[in-house]
Amino acid sequence: MTARILVVDDIPANVRLLEVRLLAEYFEVLTATNGPDAIETCENGKVDVVLLDVMMPDMDGFEVCRRLKSDPATSHIPVVMITALDQVSDRVRGLEAGADDFLTKPVNDLQLMTRVKSLVRLKSLTDELRLRASTTRNIGIEELLSRNFASEDTTPKVLLIDERKSSVERIQKMLRDRADLDVTGDPHAGFFQAAETPYECVMISTAFADFDPLRLCSQLRSLDRTRFVPIILLAEEGEEERLIRGLELGINDYLMRPIDQQELTARLRTQVRRKRYNDQLRASVTQTIEMAVTDGLTGLHNRRYLDSHLQTLFDRAVARRRPLSVMITDLDRFKSINDAHGHDGGDEVLREFARRLRKNVRGIDLACRFGGEEFVVVMPDTDGTVAEKVAERIRAEIAQKPFAIGADGQTIEVTVSVGVSSVLKGVDTVAALMKRADLALYEAKSGGRNRVVAKAA
Repeated sequence: MTARILVVDDIPANVRLLEVRLLAEYFEVLTATNGPDAIETCENGKVDVVLLDVMMPDMDGFEVCRRLKSDPATSHIPVVMITALDQVSDRVRGLEAGADDFLTKPVNDLQLMTRVKSLVRLKSLTDELRLRASTTRNIGIEELLSRNFASEDTTPKVLLIDERKSSVERIQKMLRDRADLDVTGDPHAGFFQAAETPYECVMISTAFADFDPLRLCSQLRSLDRTRFVPIILLAEEGEEERLIRGLELGINDYLMRPIDQQELTARLRTQVRRKRYNDQLRASVTQTIEMAVTDGLTGLHNRRYLDSHLQTLFDRAVARRRPLSVMITDLDRFKSINDAHGHDGGDEVLREFARRLRKNVRGIDLACRFGGEEFVVVMPDTDGTVAEKVAERIRAEIAQKPFAIGADGQTIEVTVSVGVSSVLKGVDTVAALMKRADLALYEAKSGGRNRVVAKAA
């Protein structure tokens, strides 16, 4: 696993010690001896994880972390604070500053490396989402990433899987008014509950009498619906090996018993914040993909989608020796509608036409706005005779019922011309199929409009 780790400490011996450990694991190591240099390095270079000392002159680690997490350009970089401070209040302060973890010196080598590798994997996922968002969205990514998800008032929905009643009662008390907490003592039931409910975090106790909690963690990570849900293990003292194995399996964090309320809420808040951040990026990517293949005015697929998907439908029809037909529709004298009622009126006509078109085709049919006032419908498993009947039904639907436009509901007569073609037996191509439909449309227009013409060959 290759990654770039920034070590920040004002004591050269500490820097060198961590550098040697990280280089032995084939990480690339950057160093900084003060807060401003660390911030500048994160802003200017590709840093995957920051190992940050707390006790530094001028600007301590808490302030460095706070500044990194408040800047949209660096807020996604995982920060592990490393210090000799061992009080719960210190850990809570670091977590509230935005740190992803808080390790106490002297740091166990295996624990440190496992944690770093876990955070590198998490950072890699976030980087991929950021890249997709930044390369697909029309608006700037900074607008998206500058939203402060941590300050959202929405109470996180959390699942606790713990069979010990006394433990459950303590955690319920700790998280009262801080989380919408569901509880189950059965790990098998917990797995299905996590799969069926949109939880923002799952907390799993390690203290089961006859069940391996890491088995449950592995199952949650292998299921698509729970792959990215944060997992926090609630462990007992002396379970370091189990925790290291859990981090390797993909758990996000852990707490040692006895659990401190402030630390629990701080770590939970950290995990929920990161999940919401990544969820927002995924939603941005999904929305952008939809925008890229959807016509914004009518809600139908656009020509880009048609160009990429028609070939697939065509190849499938040919391979299966099944019929496939295409119709191209064109609103008659649409320019005169725009001239008489303005582009707003024309847009209303296009939206209503798309609605009627969608109503008259099947769910498996592909309806697209081809451009301007032209629309295309691809009909799998449909021969030319049936396609012509569908086209005639659409033509009649448009002609028989006037279109209402404007605030006053003024109605206007609209008609449509339609050209239909079907895949030929023998040698045929998508280009030829579309050309025949276009020629049929031309005949319908030149033959008086408000007509359906089908081209067999």
